[in-house]
Amino acid sequence: MARAICLRLLTMSPRTRAQLAEALRKREVPDDAAEAVLERFSEVGLIDDEAFAAAWVSSRHAGRGLARRALASELRQRGVEEDTVKEAVEQLDPEQEVETARRLVARKLPSTRGLEPAVRTRRLAGMLARKGYGPGLAFRVIREALENEESESAESPEYPEYPFD
Repeated sequence: MARAICLRLLTMSPRTRAQLAEALRKREVPDDAAEAVLERFSEVGLIDDEAFAAAWVSSRHAGRGLARRALASELRQRGVEEDTVKEAVEQLDPEQEVETARRLVARKLPSTRGLEPAVRTRRLAGMLARKGYGPGLAFRVIREALENEESESAESPEYPEYPFD
């Protein structure tokens, strides 16, 4: 029964050892049977928390733009051990994290046009904070984006000149 539960869960999506152990506890599988199945699945590679954590970090950073802090929190919630969490989030390049923050701000910036600068900054900082970015990085990236926007609008005339006029 424990093997069937684990296999069904693993066919739906990758799971950590802790998630599978919790599912077996909820289904009232005896502890010794659950441990035997979990141990065997780990031996044959069906359960690999290191691979799960590395794939999670890569996927969630690329797809959702999450920063190290948010990724580490999500992995801890899934029962991944602290050493494995640290190892997985350290694979994320700090410069890549900064570039992702810049892309997120650039994507959100147009929707804040027309608002007061303080309101724009607060909304952008809130968005980055929810994704796990620290205040220092967030405000630096926001300041850069707002300065770039100002310089671009100063360079381009209000009414563009068309060559066919």
